Amino acid sequence: MTKTSLDVSIVLERRRLSNAWVSEQWEAMGVVPAAGDGGKAPRCLRSAPEGEQWLVPGARIDLFTDEAENYLLNVGGAEPRVFVMWRMEEGDTLPHVGAVTVSFGEAARMLDSGEQVDGVPMPGDIRQWVEGFAHAFYRPEVRKKGGRFASVRDGGSRNG
Repeated sequence: MTKTSLDVSIVLERRRLSNAWVSEQWEAMGVVPAAGDGGKAPRCLRSAPEGEQWLVPGARIDLFTDEAENYLLNVGGAEPRVFVMWRMEEGDTLPHVGAVTVSFGEAARMLDSGEQVDGVPMPGDIRQWVEGFAHAFYRPEVRKKGGRFASVRDGGSRNG
């Protein structure tokens, strides 16, 4: 299996809530290719009374050849997305980014396992990178010729 990767940073937003049970809400808002300066520490982009935005480096998008069809489904849609799985660990002030993917299938598997996954708009340069990889490795499934029913294809009778 062939794989390629892109280092990215995630924009996370914290909104303060006036709620008796929950004081804040976190959400992934964007993704950008990692800066070349090698910064590894989260950086506050904006701070206001209603909330904050943070740039969190250290994430990576991995592309795998066996997910090429899912990548094409994503980039071929009206609003291509990058899916960010994150967790708020006990005692942390910022969420921890666990995984970043551009595969609908992989994002669905994360959601099915109960993870927090946010879909953010895919920047054009990341879309071109994903699309180029997907077109290079996507191989449509070969349809087998045969009758309408499996028993006809296998040489059996239709009645039994």
